[in-house]
Amino acid sequence: MTGLTRLSFPSALALLALFEASARATNDEVVHWNRVVTEATAASEMAGDPLTESRFLAIVQAAVHDAVNAIDPCFESYASKLPVQNGASIPAAIATAAHDALSELLPSSRATLDAALKESLAALPDGDAKTAGIEVGRSSAAAILAARKKDGADRPIDVPAGTKPGEYRPTPPDFTPAWMGHWGHVTPFVLESSAQFRPEPPPAVGSPQALRDIDEVKAAGAQEHPARNQEQTEIARFWYENSTQGWNRIAREVATARHLGTSASARLFALLNVGMADGFIAGFEAKYHYGYWRPATAIRSAGAAEWLSQLPTPPVPDYPSTHTVLGATAATILARFFETDFVAFSSTSGAPYAGITRRFWSFSEAARENGASRILAGIHFRTAVNAGYRQGESVGTWVFEHAMRPLEPARNPVSTSR
Repeated sequence: MTGLTRLSFPSALALLALFEASARATNDEVVHWNRVVTEATAASEMAGDPLTESRFLAIVQAAVHDAVNAIDPCFESYASKLPVQNGASIPAAIATAAHDALSELLPSSRATLDAALKESLAALPDGDAKTAGIEVGRSSAAAILAARKKDGADRPIDVPAGTKPGEYRPTPPDFTPAWMGHWGHVTPFVLESSAQFRPEPPPAVGSPQALRDIDEVKAAGAQEHPARNQEQTEIARFWYENSTQGWNRIAREVATARHLGTSASARLFALLNVGMADGFIAGFEAKYHYGYWRPATAIRSAGAAEWLSQLPTPPVPDYPSTHTVLGATAATILARFFETDFVAFSSTSGAPYAGITRRFWSFSEAARENGASRILAGIHFRTAVNAGYRQGESVGTWVFEHAMRPLEPARNPVSTSR
């Protein structure tokens, strides 16, 4: 007779409730620290730089995953090869890994992160488990930071403006020079190369498809257009924030509703963020490979000399839409992780158009609307959106199938209580 079977029925229920509460509390630490780090990056000087943010969040969430996995091995590790630390505090490891990774990457947020770490650790009893968990978190963060130290993110290049029809050049009204031209050369997190899923070329200037693209954006995405309804304007604004912010928020909402266990939750956020980081790397490789002009340039060249987009155009080439790449990457990973696309959820936008709430019945519906928002904003052609969606699906599938795979493939990673 086991110790559990000796318990009275009420005692067994109490033990089960205690176990489930412990699992939720630990999972909440994963979600809590994802919120801490995304809020820290949103409040920092990188608020308008989703590419660097995606790299930072991928590093942080990979560190959290490997820290949890070193204590309770369920999946392949990402970067660290830490010895198994049975009995170490998982909450201490999560908090320390996230804190140490982002503090190194974003020193301006150190005070905020220090305060959050102090609060997390103060809630845990002192002892060997807490000390061991802190050490695991430190080692995990150090391993991923070392692995990404020379990945090329700090080697910017100048990109000259194009002059011929179809070539990218700075867009109105501010004509900011081309930005982040080197990002396609950053070492991917999981992809074999940044050009692995490069899309087919954009349509030739003057072709029927290119002309249809121009007509659509000229009407639907203009700064002033009476035929665009309120919901279409709302859609453009809802999705205008950094993809990394929006899709992490969605993942938090779904993970919390599904009461994921700790290991599963840590893996979800790691897959999501390394996937989005690779989506930007792959998308920017294609952007600067093709160097295709933005709608504002094409529309003005076609005779509408004063035309402006509804929302500001980022200073990078049109094709493909990397906002769409990230949405499709995220939706693909989420659907594969939860083993269904049909998960209903709602989400409320952050800056710069905070407070808009939208509801969706599936991840793919959200990703499709995310892509369509760029046409309604007036900043991408439909062909760029469609290419971005296809590329994002490929990136998301590859990342899910090649990173942090279950050590026991037959076990459903969503249902684990670990």
